[in-house]
Amino acid sequence: MQRRAYAPAAALAAAVLTTALAGCSGDSASGPGGDDSKPGQLGASASGGAPGKYHSLPEPCGYVSPATLRRMLPGAEDESEEEAERRYRGQATITYDTDRRVGCRWKLETPEGTRHLTVDFERVVSYQTDLSDEDRARQLYARLATAANIPAAASASPSSATSPGAGASAGAKPQGGAAAKSVPASGAPTPSSTGGTGAPGGSTGKGTDTDLAPRVLDDLGDDAFVDDELATTGTGVHRDIKVVFRSSNVLVTITYDQWSTDKAHIPSSADLQGKAHALARELDAGHFGN
Repeated sequence: MQRRAYAPAAALAAAVLTTALAGCSGDSASGPGGDDSKPGQLGASASGGAPGKYHSLPEPCGYVSPATLRRMLPGAEDESEEEAERRYRGQATITYDTDRRVGCRWKLETPEGTRHLTVDFERVVSYQTDLSDEDRARQLYARLATAANIPAAASASPSSATSPGAGASAGAKPQGGAAAKSVPASGAPTPSSTGGTGAPGGSTGKGTDTDLAPRVLDDLGDDAFVDDELATTGTGVHRDIKVVFRSSNVLVTITYDQWSTDKAHIPSSADLQGKAHALARELDAGHFGN
């Protein structure tokens, strides 16, 4: 009688054990999507968009030549070597990931006004499997051009891009409504452009003549534009120049401004654009990181 009482219990235990083993076997064979699967690994191993040409970025404060800095930020004659060295050394921009974005800024203060120069490099990486790094960089460039109201810049097709450093003879990009006349590297005014007209007092505007108006540039990287704004305040007048260009998956932004405490002295478009444009060509020719 006792043996009969224990037999059903043993059978029940065996059935429970068999069911548990079957469940474990089923989980281990479930593959992706099961409790032990790692969906993220599947996405990581899948073929994504084509990687960009550049895989690193330069040290920004040392990427601009001392000669260029002296032209853009001319010091006073009585300035000491220590003061000049400190200014031209620059100050690195604080970023969260120097593998993706780096920058440097310089400043020149004089009794007549102030000049600021900032250089920013952004290496674009696309995390979309159907979008390459270069295509993503092209999208970001188009947004910047649209925000700056650059004529026809955002509508330029990818096929119109030229190789880095190529000039107009290699296939110029579509031009906007204003002529894209190159400013001399020296920054000297041309006969048709003596600095542009100023914006009304206390206002901002695109204060340049036709040849120096915000426009597409055809001699930088794959896409490029220059923006030029003039503003007056209660303490003076300032002109802000911005040159943005894209080379493959790297976006480079140069901002260069001059503040004048004398409202009768309007900073020259030709001078500032010429120097910023020359710096952009210098950076483009350096080929960034590897």
